[in-house]
Amino acid sequence: MKKQNHLTTSVIAVLAGAALLAGCGASSGSTAASTQAAPAESTTASSAAAEEAAAETSAPAAEGGEVLRVGMECNYAPFNWTTTTTNEFTQPITDVDYADGYDVVMATKLADAIGRKVQIVKLDWDNLILSLKNDQIDAIIAGMTDTPEREKEVAFTSPYYESEEVMIVKKDGEYAGADDIQAFSGATVQGQMNTIYDEVIDQIDGVTHQPAAETFPAAIQALEAGAVDGVVSELPVANGVVAANPDLSIVRFAEGKGFDADTTVSIAVRKEDTGLKDQLESALSAISTDERNQLMEDAVDRQPASE
Repeated sequence: MKKQNHLTTSVIAVLAGAALLAGCGASSGSTAASTQAAPAESTTASSAAAEEAAAETSAPAAEGGEVLRVGMECNYAPFNWTTTTTNEFTQPITDVDYADGYDVVMATKLADAIGRKVQIVKLDWDNLILSLKNDQIDAIIAGMTDTPEREKEVAFTSPYYESEEVMIVKKDGEYAGADDIQAFSGATVQGQMNTIYDEVIDQIDGVTHQPAAETFPAAIQALEAGAVDGVVSELPVANGVVAANPDLSIVRFAEGKGFDADTTVSIAVRKEDTGLKDQLESALSAISTDERNQLMEDAVDRQPASE
């Protein structure tokens, strides 16, 4: 992913109300690095925190029929974000807040296809896998990438979206014209904690790898403040950031000169939930690549950064 929080007014607009997937590409996320098993005492504390977070942020379960509880950050536009305005795509997450975005639409379509009612559960990125394993949610649809580390803890469907790794830089800066990741040799580059964006930075020779930002918006804030020269992102998210911050631009790399990373994102379920995994896989197969791409384009147009 995973796929997260506060900045300047413009950056807040980017992921307004939202939480970072990726898959983000959080790590390979978004889409993010796998959640590691902690010592027993630490795991108990984390589990309690996850349970409290899920209880506080979850909307009441839908009435009638079986519910599919889907976890996501609701802070990683265009994959997912929080809003107080309803539309045909939103799902409630509290009595006053709603989730919108590509992941929300996909979750709704898939739940409908398998005969369930979707319920969006807003959780911090680092609590997603823990909450899934603790049976607080049934699936993660949050721009999370299938990685060997994560596969030790959960099971994944085939990818439901494939993105592109890019760099966000200052529009008038020295790196705006780069087309090779090695052009950032000597630059200070940052990614989000526990995501692929942080992991791939060391592929740049001579890079100054800034300690990972706790949230994606915090990384953008550091870029705006001049503390870093570039922030690793995936293209749909970067489009939203630049739309809200005209002083920033996107560096897309020439073929063979970009990051070596898995840029797909998949749905995570508990390993024992083989029936649910098969159902979701079957439902995914009915959604064409063209439709998936159109849903992402629509989410990019709809996200707060584009307003």
